Amino acid sequence: MLPEILAGDEAAIQISQKFPEAIVDGKNAPDGKVLYIDPKQIVAVCSWLKENGNFEQLAGVTAVDWWPRTPRFEIVYLIHSYSRNTRVRLVVRAAEGEEVPTVTSVWRGANWYEREVFDLFGVVFGGHPNMERIMMPADWEGHPLRKDYPVHGYKYSYPDE
Repeated sequence: MLPEILAGDEAAIQISQKFPEAIVDGKNAPDGKVLYIDPKQIVAVCSWLKENGNFEQLAGVTAVDWWPRTPRFEIVYLIHSYSRNTRVRLVVRAAEGEEVPTVTSVWRGANWYEREVFDLFGVVFGGHPNMERIMMPADWEGHPLRKDYPVHGYKYSYPDE
């Protein structure tokens, strides 16, 4: 069921017709509508938006840590359509330890963004072709953009010390 606030949004209407259970919530934001998507449906929705909605570019994937709230994380997908000159923001909510399906099969560029989210927030993307750290050293403990990460970090000794 499409939330009333999204009633006039073309992309939301099309998604809700094709995937009736995909949109779990929505809201207005200064830069447009935000669609909250069921994690199990994110790949299908993204694929459909790319192939049928003319959303050619994944402009970014990031995360927000809402600790101590449950679910803790929101994974944010910024999608752009050049031909329609419009943007869509998709958000998936995930609990700590819950895997989110990768969208690398839809946009190859998601590889880097998802690895960055994994590295800095600890969110694992199921089915990702190379789920390894990309910014922090491989033996780094923790995920520095989590709200419960120590302000001064964990004690880390550099190899040259």
